[in-house]
Amino acid sequence: MKMHLNVTGRVQGVGFRYTTYQLAVEIGLTGTVKNEEDGSVTIEAVGTKEQMTEFLEKIKKPQNPFAKVSHVEQYEDPTIKDYDQFNVVY
Repeated sequence: MKMHLNVTGRVQGVGFRYTTYQLAVEIGLTGTVKNEEDGSVTIEAVGTKEQMTEFLEKIKKPQNPFAKVSHVEQYEDPTIKDYDQFNVVY
């Protein structure tokens, strides 16, 4: 399963990308997480349906006390490449 996520809220300048990276690695996903100019964060995630369900549940309620997720736009995107690992894009 290949998912494109756009996360809005207080998700920049609070360590959200790093905690997303840790979560993805823990769950076993590959892909990327990066800040966007509009203040949102984009995630490309590749994994099983079960992994994606767990990831989405945890992304929507971040463990990071400084982050606050207002909305997650998500859709399957078969054009996302097969990544070898999960990376933070700077």
